[in-house]
Amino acid sequence: MIITLHELELHRVEVHKTFASGELDFHTADFQQSGPLKVDAAAELLGSEIRIRGHLGTRLRASCDRCLTAVEFPLEHDFDLFYRPMADIAHEEEVEVPKDESEVGFYTGEGINLEDLLVEQVILAVPMKTVCRTTCKGLCPVCGIDRNKSKCTCAEQREESPFASLKGE
Repeated sequence: MIITLHELELHRVEVHKTFASGELDFHTADFQQSGPLKVDAAAELLGSEIRIRGHLGTRLRASCDRCLTAVEFPLEHDFDLFYRPMADIAHEEEVEVPKDESEVGFYTGEGINLEDLLVEQVILAVPMKTVCRTTCKGLCPVCGIDRNKSKCTCAEQREESPFASLKGE
């Protein structure tokens, strides 16, 4: 779905849409959408800028970064985005973007593709580290056993210093 400039010149655009799992391509293997993605948003034209405000919610599935167990979690995210025409900055010389404008995106053509905007917002909202629980002990770096399920004896067998093996004795 494209939110077009022509439509925005006539009126504010309201979007209430649900995307089924697999309908959007997140271009990553780090997580998968496991529930419908619901978006409620409003787009309006402010001069030559497009402002899109809204909320999205879905469920995602990923692997725990400590023990690799499958984790499913909700993702709720509010967004308030500004887009300007690419022609505003399309110069042959490099131009430094002022700090107060670093949050502004740019569009070309008819307007803004809603699916691309949502994919970007979901990727930005995903936590940097996904853990199954805060007390997750992870995998043993020596034998690879899941320390949440069984006790590992590698730590008892290890030398005192992790750098002892570098001595070359």
